[in-house]
Formats: sequence, C-alpha cells, structure tokens
Amino acid sequence: METVTITRLGHLGDGIAPGPVFVPRALPNETVRGRVMGDRMPIPEIVTPSPERVTPACPHYDRCGACALMHASDTFVARFKVRVVAQALAAQGLPAPITGIATSPPASRRRAVLSARRSRDGVEIGFHERASDRIVPVPHCRVLVPQIVKALPVLSDLVAAGAGRKDTLSLAVTHGPAGLDVVVSGGKEPDRALSEELARIAGAADLARLTWGDIPIAQARPPHQMFGDVACVPPPGAFLQATKSGEAALWRAVRDIVGDAKRVADLFAGCGTFALPLSRQAEVVAVEGLRSLSDATRAAWQKAGGLHALEAETRDLFQRPLLASELGRLDAVLIDPPRAGAEAQFAELAQSDVPVIAAVSCNPVTFARDVAIAQRGGYRLKSVKVVDQFRWSPHVELVAHLSR
Repeated sequence: METVTITRLGHLGDGIAPGPVFVPRALPNETVRGRVMGDRMPIPEIVTPSPERVTPACPHYDRCGACALMHASDTFVARFKVRVVAQALAAQGLPAPITGIATSPPASRRRAVLSARRSRDGVEIGFHERASDRIVPVPHCRVLVPQIVKALPVLSDLVAAGAGRKDTLSLAVTHGPAGLDVVVSGGKEPDRALSEELARIAGAADLARLTWGDIPIAQARPPHQMFGDVACVPPPGAFLQATKSGEAALWRAVRDIVGDAKRVADLFAGCGTFALPLSRQAEVVAVEGLRSLSDATRAAWQKAGGLHALEAETRDLFQRPLLASELGRLDAVLIDPPRAGAEAQFAELAQSDVPVIAAVSCNPVTFARDVAIAQRGGYRLKSVKVVDQFRWSPHVELVAHLSR
C-alpha cells in the first residue's frame, strides 16, 4: 500500500500524483492510499478529502463509467473545464480571453448511446462500468432527460426481442418534440417475424421512429428537432448537440459573433443546427460531408419558407476544404468540426479575407492548433465561451470569436 498526494487533474478527470500515479475520482490536494499497479491506483482510499469533494447525486456513480466528476463541486468542475481550455491555448502561445462557462442542468442530455445485452436474468441496459465491458443499469440516471430514463423498460423489450445471446447492442436514443428516435445496431438480422415484433413494441411504446441497423422498422411521426424556429427531421443516428440548453448557448454566441453579416458559410454544418436559424437573417452556404445531413438541411429549409437563400453542399472538407478564393465572397464563417479539428480548412481561412470567424469546437487541443494557424494568417482571438453540455464528464466544448 502506498500513500500519495494528488497535485492536479488530468484531462480525463483522473487525479495525478507525482510519479506520475493516476488515481480515479481523486481531487487536487487530497491524500489517498491504495495499491499502485503500474502507473495507476485503481481502488483508492481517500485519507484527507478536499473541501471541493461532494457526495455524488447518483446512486449508480460508484460503478457507472459515464460520469467522472460527480464527486467534485459544480464550481470546481467549472473551473477545471475553463482551465483545460486555457491550458490548450497557452500550449500554442495564444491568449485565453475566456468570458465564462455555460453549464447544462442535470437531467438534460437528450442524446445518448446506451449499451445492452441479454443475460440469464433478463436484459442489461445502461452504460459501461469504469474500465470494464460490464454494463451498469441506470434507472435513476441524473444525466439523461426523464423521457429516456422512463423508456429503459421499452428499450429492454427491443433488446430481448432482437439480441442474440452473445450480442452487445448499441442503442442511439434521441429525444425531441415528437418523442424518441431510436437506432439499434449489433442485433439479429430482422426477418419478417422479428420486424413485426419490433414494430409492435415501438408502436405500443409510441416511439417516434425505430431503425434497426440501416433498416427502418417503424415511424409513428417524423422525429423532428427545432433549430431556432425551423423544424428539421435528421436522418437516423444523426449528430445533434447533446442538450438543448447547450445548443442554445452555442447559438447565442454564434449569433452575436456573426452579427449582421449578409452572407455566411457554415462549415461542417451537420443537419442545419446553426445554418437553418442563420438563414433567417443571412444567405447561408451550408457545407457538410454526409449527403443525408445536407439533404435534411435542404428539406427543412424548403419546408420552412420565408428564409434567405440557403445552399446545402455535400463536400469532404478534410480532403477538399473551401479554398481562400471561394471564401472571399463571405462576410463571416461558422466552423464546427469534429474532434480532429479542421487543420486544412483553417489553413485556407488563414489566407482568406473573411472578416469574422465563429469557431465551435469539442476538442480544446485541436481548436488551439487551428486557431494558431489562423493567428499566423492575421486573425485575432477576441473571446472564448466554454460550454459544458456533458455535465460531470471531462468533456469540454467552446465557441470562439476570431476577427481580422
């Protein structure tokens, strides 16, 4: 047994003691004791707790691996996430003009991917245990919206009907104004009998839509989402912002950065989360790599009516970024890439004359790398707003204002 003192948190939320020794669910300045295995102390005993330590609000927290920071106070977690962004910027020699953090409330996650499998005792459905392939049921989850939690028995029925004995299923569940949109992967190939049984379960539970793998099983009504005041029906399993409050915080910041720009490009546009409300005030070029998402954006724009012109282009911006010459006709650019960032696209932006960039990111490290490219091209980082949609996790998102 060894006794160590935690000096800081790592980017995944583990406490780090000199060595380094990684200690899960430990906080800075805590003294902990336990057996060190390699560079980890997997089962620590807290000898001297931090004043920032709190009692976790979820009965599943001891086992569930979905949350990593529920043992810390909200103020500590907010400071930690702001510091993660500031450190990423500092590593690139950039300023950190952080204007605050917007944190989503408990029970607000509208989109989640659950794991499930059949067992001798029935169905296990929930999130994976920390550092394990075991599944922890989460009937009292403090993160998910109540509509998803209440649907766990119905989702279990789908698994019971469509899972083989050795299958581990993935259930992407999204809540929206029309109800639940569910995409299940990893189960049996649905023959006619299974398809009918799955459709019966979906109908009895009033699911908005059920998709099994790539096969549509049932749709009671279009599972639309509202982007501003524009309704859009995303394709099954489409990316959405995790919470409505987080999406609203990002949108407010984007709207303020773009201002009264008359022609805006939305790069990595998804299914129109920002492009559609932006088209209320400006002409928009929405560029996305997946045709199904571009098609959903275009269909929503056409149905809404009364919007400014919107061009939905399908284009792989990693392989074919918009060139500086193509960007020259724009008043502003909004860019929201995946975790890998958008190095090639920022290289083109750096050579462009676009006056304003609203940069949304879910990875502070690649964000800082890309902003450094823009800075070398003459842009200035004016402000950064941190957005915490993944409460009690180490995940950090942000939106930033860059100007020439």
